[in-house]
Amino acid sequence: MARPLDHLVMPVRTLAVARQRLATLGFAVAPDAHHPFGTQNACVFLSDGLYLEPLAIGDRAVAERTAGEGNVFTGRDLAFRAACGDDGFSGLVVASPDADGDHARFVAAGLSAGKILEFSRAALTADGHEVIARFRLAFAEPGSPEFLLFACERLNPLPADRAHLERHQNGVVGLRGVWLAADDLTAALAVLETILETKSVADASGYVFQAQNGRVVLSSRQGVADELGIDLSPSAGGLCGAAVLFATSDLAVTADCLAANDVAFKKRGTRIVVAAAPGQGAAFVFEE
Repeated sequence: MARPLDHLVMPVRTLAVARQRLATLGFAVAPDAHHPFGTQNACVFLSDGLYLEPLAIGDRAVAERTAGEGNVFTGRDLAFRAACGDDGFSGLVVASPDADGDHARFVAAGLSAGKILEFSRAALTADGHEVIARFRLAFAEPGSPEFLLFACERLNPLPADRAHLERHQNGVVGLRGVWLAADDLTAALAVLETILETKSVADASGYVFQAQNGRVVLSSRQGVADELGIDLSPSAGGLCGAAVLFATSDLAVTADCLAANDVAFKKRGTRIVVAAAPGQGAAFVFEE
């Protein structure tokens, strides 16, 4: 059975810049949170259970030390920033009921990117109480040194009482899918089939993987640019994140929100497309 998507990793220069940009786009943004290995995030939670993880460097010395010790998460994040800059879409994450089993599966397929990472971090409940969330990550090798593909087991999940963070002024109710781009589509297809545990179907958009809760479209960079009518963010040429597709309850509400906040956008058929910007490292696409 195909895996469900869990979240997207989106590097940013600072969380302050990301928070301002995402709020301008009409998203509610969670409080800043800190990882024990030098990075920090300010997540955007969606009512379908998925989320965006805007990710910044909180302590570069710690991030560089842990990367040198074999932490795949910090190693890939630093590699992404060196190759592509501080804004982007650098990671696709699937949900896992058993990260140890996923790691063994990746090793057996010759696609492991490194050792398992288990960590915990503080999180706030809706009433301001602190709880500890704990995760175990198993990394697959995407054939691109700056991209992250991993399976995430939520050992002690983030607080469930976050409805106040799932109500967005732009009308977004969920994540409908993502576009990935690659120069070597054959190699990218193989690793995506392994981590998503499903085969792709070729159509006019490219190669489409149907996860349990959204679709992953793999195409050439030019193919994504042509379909969405945008210029893509810089890439080192390997597998990379290109765009995020959101489901909105009312596209007119989305358009009104963007216009009221002076956000430039274009209509592309039945979609609204907002090009990448500082704090928003990929094109955002909205459709009902």
